[in-house]
Amino acid sequence: MSDATPPSSDSAAAPDAQPADFDAMTRDIADVPAVEVITTVAVHLMSSAAVNLGLAEEGEQHKDLDEARKLIHALAGLVTASATEIGSYHAAPLRDGLKSLQLAFREASVVPDEPGQGPGEKYTGPVFG
Repeated sequence: MSDATPPSSDSAAAPDAQPADFDAMTRDIADVPAVEVITTVAVHLMSSAAVNLGLAEEGEQHKDLDEARKLIHALAGLVTASATEIGSYHAAPLRDGLKSLQLAFREASVVPDEPGQGPGEKYTGPVFG
């Protein structure tokens, strides 16, 4: 069996026409709980920061500490600002991931930032291993 949708018999259909069941396969953004949106964005920031820290497979090819700094800083702001809204059940693992990235950044830096001056430490305070 194939997962591919069979071609439509209506050859005059507009090129941007959607299959009839497309709406059934997607969720309206209004139906997505805020906690899910926040945690999804945080995970994307974490993943991108990890890649830019060189923590992915073939990491040295993708290492860019300037980009990693920006992503970690944005992640710290998001996690700090949303922690009371999403609750500790969701915030605790995000904080742990953030701290791990901050420590990985410090380790990856040739000249480490002073305590309290690293990425996101404006929001989290100094991070120590």
